[in-house]
Amino acid sequence: MNTRIHTLLCCIALLLAPAWAIADAAPQPEFNVPLKADSASNEAARAVASLDAWVDRIDASGNVAGLAIAVVENDQVLLERGIGLADSSTGEAVSANTVFRLASLSKAFATTLSAMLVRDGRLHWDTPVASLLPTFKLADDVSSGKLTIADILSHRVGLPHNTYDRLLEQDEPYPLLAARLGEIPLTCPVGECYAYQNVAFSLIGDVTFAVTGNFFSHEVEKRVFHPLGMNSATYGRDGLEQSAHWAKPHRRVRGDWTAFEPKETYYRMPPAAGANASLRDMEQWLIAQMGGRPEVLPEQLLQTLHSPQVETPGDLRSTPWRRERLVDAQYALGWRIYQYDDEQLVFHAGAVQGYRAMIGFLPKRRFGLVMLWNCESAAPAGLLPMLMDRYLDLPAVDWAGLDKAGRTRQQAGDAG
Repeated sequence: MNTRIHTLLCCIALLLAPAWAIADAAPQPEFNVPLKADSASNEAARAVASLDAWVDRIDASGNVAGLAIAVVENDQVLLERGIGLADSSTGEAVSANTVFRLASLSKAFATTLSAMLVRDGRLHWDTPVASLLPTFKLADDVSSGKLTIADILSHRVGLPHNTYDRLLEQDEPYPLLAARLGEIPLTCPVGECYAYQNVAFSLIGDVTFAVTGNFFSHEVEKRVFHPLGMNSATYGRDGLEQSAHWAKPHRRVRGDWTAFEPKETYYRMPPAAGANASLRDMEQWLIAQMGGRPEVLPEQLLQTLHSPQVETPGDLRSTPWRRERLVDAQYALGWRIYQYDDEQLVFHAGAVQGYRAMIGFLPKRRFGLVMLWNCESAAPAGLLPMLMDRYLDLPAVDWAGLDKAGRTRQQAGDAG
């Protein structure tokens, strides 16, 4: 081919290529090494060194299929690591650009978009949902008219915990379940108690369409993902599977991690559990939530999102580390707000079949962690409180069960 023609065709291809393809083709920073660790505080350097060793032990234990983990302090990524496989059937390893399902970490994107719409005057936190969705009903007319945007985003609807999630998992369509919320008796008056929801929370997607004329996922992509440089973040199963690199869910089969196909169920509710993102994407999200991107997420907007709305006493006893470390627990707007010893911890976890995710940060210190993994192992969840304990110089506790995992693996090896 003529050299000039070849050059011209290459230029045209580059101009027509989608941004994610160009970004994926570009040289990527090295993965699995500490990044900018020399800029860390003494507390962070100490904590990151310990975390690095703990991740080695989880890797050696075989207790996860694949895991991606990052630590950020003052807008700097101090540690970025991945272990295991994104897909055991192909042998593809987890990388910083491997896209995972975020499950309920999706909720904070919904509340962030809502805060932007409130700032723009298209919504108010006390706007009644029924004023925008005329067919919406709860058990009685008074409750239907009282429920506000802030209520659905802080789980103060008055419905029983996880209303209709079981039917959703049996492939009942979201629109039909949302239309049947009025059939369920309320457990408390609207706005007065906490009960976690997915179906009711996802009404914010319908509200978004009502006030913008655009699909919820498109609004988040346009106003949150793209401005923050979350170049591989998407919504839905198609978005996941069309990613250049993505993590398949895994389960144990005869002692080995085996990949299977992602389940569609919770993707039907994008605001509650529909987002996908890579570790690199989530590093940018964590930086922004800690105040590092004020041109996109200004301080006042973040203060609103992180302001407690309702007590969540069940969180104080739900896991060993919460029972030991938490003094207070509340839900804000898409975030759990914990009093972790003497520090405020902004936190959320996510879980759908074959995936787990966790994010948490200390806003005053601008120090935080995000983890994504593609199996239902509980071990990585303990790394967050272990990191916080080390950073805050609290007594060391093996919340991840690393010693037990190591002994179990050693015994199995000896027996084999």
